[in-house]
Amino acid sequence: MVSLDSESDVLQRGDSAPSFELAGADGEMYRLDDFGDYEALLVVFTCNHCPYAKAKIPELNRLAAEYDDLAVVGINANDPREYPDDSFERMQEVVADGTVDYDAYLHDADQSVAAAYGARCTPDPFLFASDGEEFRLAYHGRLDDAPNPDDEPSEREMADHVETLLAGEEITAAEKPSRGCSIKWMDGNEPDYWEL
Repeated sequence: MVSLDSESDVLQRGDSAPSFELAGADGEMYRLDDFGDYEALLVVFTCNHCPYAKAKIPELNRLAAEYDDLAVVGINANDPREYPDDSFERMQEVVADGTVDYDAYLHDADQSVAAAYGARCTPDPFLFASDGEEFRLAYHGRLDDAPNPDDEPSEREMADHVETLLAGEEITAAEKPSRGCSIKWMDGNEPDYWEL
């Protein structure tokens, strides 16, 4: 299990979302620009095997269903050779059977997008607000206050942050780091910021 140190994250509040072009588990290709019509964008680095990530799938599905002006995008960057359950084929299965019902579930095959965002664990959520031209980071932190996969949350913190953004207000809450399994980097792909 990894706990993030939010003060050393690569992306800081106000930073632009790094662009991407990634294959979706639904057979489509997705670019950051494809979500430009939304007021808010939640990018979550996640996977199929981590118990922390699996425990948050229902909340991510719920956020995607609840807010028409929010795009929820999952990105799986884990090394599928070491973790076969994180393969693109398995991603396609969990989308096809309805387990994952986000706006998009994308495969970061070379791990470059995870490195660009400064992602460290699964799940690792980044909430962006549209300024009309691009998405800017508004909050980087956990989805809720349940510290372990089997715990029930008492507060849907990310939902509160989404509502703040969609009301046109700035999120002033302190960032609370997410917890989860470390991203499974391929040999030689570990970013400079990566520390266990």
